[in-house]
Amino acid sequence: MSPGRGWAAVAAVAAATFTVVTSEMLPVGLLTPISGDLAVSEGVAGLTLTGTGLVGAVAGPLVPLLVGRTDRRTVLCAFMLVLTLGNLLTAWAPHFAVMMAGRVLVGVGMGGVWALAASLAPRLVPAAAVGAATSVVFSGVAVASVLGVPAGTYVGEAAGWRVALATAGLLALVVTIALAVLLPRLPVDQAVRLGGMASLSREPAVRTGLVVLAFLIAGHFAAYTYVRPVLEKVSGAEPAVIGALLLAYGVAGVVGNFVGAAGAGRSPRATLLVISAVLAAAVLLFPGLGTSVTAGAALLVVWGLAYGGVSVSTQTWLLAAAPHAREAASGLFVGVFNASIALGAALGGRVADGLGVTSVLWVGGVLAVGALVATLFAPRVGGASG
Repeated sequence: MSPGRGWAAVAAVAAATFTVVTSEMLPVGLLTPISGDLAVSEGVAGLTLTGTGLVGAVAGPLVPLLVGRTDRRTVLCAFMLVLTLGNLLTAWAPHFAVMMAGRVLVGVGMGGVWALAASLAPRLVPAAAVGAATSVVFSGVAVASVLGVPAGTYVGEAAGWRVALATAGLLALVVTIALAVLLPRLPVDQAVRLGGMASLSREPAVRTGLVVLAFLIAGHFAAYTYVRPVLEKVSGAEPAVIGALLLAYGVAGVVGNFVGAAGAGRSPRATLLVISAVLAAAVLLFPGLGTSVTAGAALLVVWGLAYGGVSVSTQTWLLAAAPHAREAASGLFVGVFNASIALGAALGGRVADGLGVTSVLWVGGVLAVGALVATLFAPRVGGASG
């Protein structure tokens, strides 16, 4: 494959990660109107993230096992079509049960695409460019925060949340076509086995990386799932400015993605120590300091900068810890990542409904502190300094 064709394929995979994360996260910016139209509480509406996360958590590790040696281009396109169908079903949903059925399909598509996409960079570009290509693939996650969720929020405000979800479905279809055209054939010589994945999860460096990932993601989503009501009730933000605030968060997230990638290339452990500390501080300080729109926006930017580096840094950790089993490590990554989204969103929902929206910030901050402690005692992996 020529370098130009390889980078075009990387861009298509990045577009796929952008689309799956946008599809998964869209309810964050649409939570208030969804809950109002479907006559459920904001905590119950948060289950649109929990259900998708749980399905993705199961799909992530199972996909590499179930697809065997099937060409990965074919598999990616199939899961993108599932994502398309799920988004269109949620856009049509006449009541909450249908909404959840569509979100289950979104979870299947998202888990399947992400489980395979994260390990494809080494197959698309020369060895010297793998780090940069991995950053580009994961930039789709960060850019989804910049363009996906805020754009969905804007569209939801202007034309309704159903139009926002339908647009995500059409985008998924376009990306499916791009993958079919730009990706080369991606045959697999050896299928991932259940025993190999189980033994990989018991390796100390892999296990610790998964624990750190779980704390960071659960803590983030315990709080961030309810960021719209937090901004409205703590910072006094009007609905018209929520999209702009989420855009600022997302821009910081893109910066954090590439800063995190550069740091993790040298030392995954040191990078995750910084990320955990900054994320914990931003979330824990929000109730006391984020009481105006300006202060809330500043803390939200710091929050986005820290969280933007989480995906690429933890994935770099896991790939460095298991260079012999990249696809299996990616499956475990996706499983833990999405289980943690589900756990964090569900925990945040219970806390928000029982103790008030502000309390989700304390829960998220404490879990981020847990990630900091776990990283402090973690073994060194990869990078120039571990």
